Amino acid sequence: MQRSLRLFLLFGITLIVSGCASAPPRDQSNICNIFRQYPSWYDDAVDMQKEWGTPINVAMAIIKQESSFRHDAEPPKNYVLGFIPWGRVSSAYGYAQAQDPAWEDFQKHTGHGGSRTDFGDSLQFVGWYTHETQRQLGISKWDAYRQYLAYHEGRGGFKRGTYWKKPWLTKVARKVEQQSKNYGWQLKQCRKELESNRSWWF
Repeated sequence: MQRSLRLFLLFGITLIVSGCASAPPRDQSNICNIFRQYPSWYDDAVDMQKEWGTPINVAMAIIKQESSFRHDAEPPKNYVLGFIPWGRVSSAYGYAQAQDPAWEDFQKHTGHGGSRTDFGDSLQFVGWYTHETQRQLGISKWDAYRQYLAYHEGRGGFKRGTYWKKPWLTKVARKVEQQSKNYGWQLKQCRKELESNRSWWF
């Protein structure tokens, strides 16, 4: 009886937690509609830009590419003999698809706890990572193409030029660059509206 009660409580907690997670935005192609659907995400984005100087449109384009705004996104599984599941291809997880070592570095250097399944925390990670990329490699935070390559390959991989052997990756980076430009243009159209709503809310 006691075991059944524990299982019931565990199931209930799981439902509550999963119910609190935000579903991916309905219109991911338009940053204005994303922030209209989730006003708190705009607050998170503003906080990130103030903290790290990374443009909102660049960070949002990276997250869109990495997880399509899914809080529990994971890389595909590895398979032994082609059919036996054997872990994941990497430890990437959450909105920003931050891998374990990078997330631990983020926590260590910023004193930030947080969770990879929290949108605000994930945005802070992207802001920190792109800030460090600019500091270490001299890549502008506005350069979504090269920032994404360094984000995907790691700064060491970028310095070694590993992406040159991955033509598919340079295409994806161009896609992120274009999405960043689209988001930037869209954000200019609705920034006053978002700020007005934000002021009213506070």
